[in-house]
Amino acid sequence: MTTEQTKTPVNTSTDQDQRVLTYSQAINEALDQEMARDESVFVMGEDVAIYGGAYGVTRGLLDKYGEERIRDTGISEAAIVGAGIGAAITGMRPVVEIMYVDFMSLVMDQLCNQAAKLRYMFGGKTKVPLTIRTEGGAGRTLGAHHSQSLESWFMHIPGIKVVMPATPYDAKGLLLSSIRDDNTVVYIEHKMLYNSKGLVPEDDYTIPIGKADVKRPGKDVTVLSYSRQLLFCQEAAEELAGEGIDVEIVDLRTLLPLDVETIVESIRKTSRAVIVEEDTITGGAGAEIGMRIMEEAFDYLDAPVKRVAGADVPMPKSPVLEALAIPSKESIIEGIREVLP
Repeated sequence: MTTEQTKTPVNTSTDQDQRVLTYSQAINEALDQEMARDESVFVMGEDVAIYGGAYGVTRGLLDKYGEERIRDTGISEAAIVGAGIGAAITGMRPVVEIMYVDFMSLVMDQLCNQAAKLRYMFGGKTKVPLTIRTEGGAGRTLGAHHSQSLESWFMHIPGIKVVMPATPYDAKGLLLSSIRDDNTVVYIEHKMLYNSKGLVPEDDYTIPIGKADVKRPGKDVTVLSYSRQLLFCQEAAEELAGEGIDVEIVDLRTLLPLDVETIVESIRKTSRAVIVEEDTITGGAGAEIGMRIMEEAFDYLDAPVKRVAGADVPMPKSPVLEALAIPSKESIIEGIREVLP
């Protein structure tokens, strides 16, 4: 199976294709390029304009596009998303930022009962091309109110899409696809990925929403992951390769819609599956993924599906306890060993 990087000429052709950007810079460039291309695109949220975003992602855009298109808002997440919905159904393509995914609890009525349902309830006569950028995950010891992984909440809402890129390349391509989509997209960035680096072409390119990517081909076991945990999976695979264990890593990239076809194709080859997520294990994304495997790929399995996930606890403030509450390279290796013969 071919990776997205090999399918797209990132590592050949021009010097621009060899550019290394951080995850944050890749998102900033996507916003910049799309705003330049389409005047209906604008950004709004808390501290996105003058301050440049809580993690600096929108830095420099105010000077370039002005306060009409880079808008600071009041501290009301429900109002931010509500205004975004109104703008979207009247012809704009808003990108709204909710500073932490933890605060998405305050927008759930707008998201679940309006953004997700309006296109369906009006028989397709209206569209809701709204992109909600937010960030989640642990790693900065910010405590229980600023460190959660809540992506499984949004997987349960028909009518929206859920995107969680792990690399700078995917972050740019998937954000461009999200903004151009005629449906609401919840685009979740991990706070510990902003300084990660990778090759990002300057050109305009998109990555299909709902298409996973095999980041590392292998034959012994399939590891399914997304967002920051993908990096730990790659570290674990490299260490196990020294022992002759060949790990295939599938980056899901999109949780809704879920690319079941790529998952099944990989498991058909390896006969073993390990799901790695930072979300809590009870009711997390891995529970849905695991059930899809049982329904679609059971006959190919030579071992039970294994989940390596976050603990069912509020995220601790202590650095030591926080590290214990989420998967690590070591726990991923342990999980992989459990499914091997």
